[in-house]
Amino acid sequence: MAHGESVGIILIEDDDGHATLVERNLRRAGLTNGFMRFADGQEALDYFFGAPLAGGTATSRPPRDDLANSVVLLDLKMPRVDGFEVLRRLKETPATAALPVIVLTTTDDPREIGRCYDLGCNVYISKPVEYDAFIEAVRRLGFFLQVVKLPPGHRMVHRQPPQ
Repeated sequence: MAHGESVGIILIEDDDGHATLVERNLRRAGLTNGFMRFADGQEALDYFFGAPLAGGTATSRPPRDDLANSVVLLDLKMPRVDGFEVLRRLKETPATAALPVIVLTTTDDPREIGRCYDLGCNVYISKPVEYDAFIEAVRRLGFFLQVVKLPPGHRMVHRQPPQ
């Protein structure tokens, strides 16, 4: 990440309250770059791997190839498609494999932590259940994301699957 550049956040979180707290406290910690939220795993997979939008189609989300300096914050327990499946797909696909994924979830089960690292997550953080501890954990994450270095010029390239 170049000097003065901030990391963009892609939050995949089904709980509206947690999503609001994460966004608000990351911004308070100084992260002012792009912030994009998906309410469940299927919505995220549709964005990353769905058919590209037709030219001129309006969307509030940046194009998939404009995600340089982005980090995914991923919850595990979500409806439709869980975080394990999202993580597996992101890391097994060459176009998204280099995208850093931080699992941010309430579970601290060692088997689930191991499974996430086996699937390729970069960092695993357990969300504290207590409100003030949760806020503090997100603030610390924000400070970490201000100093993290991503590969220079990292861009996500969407490739069409073979026909």
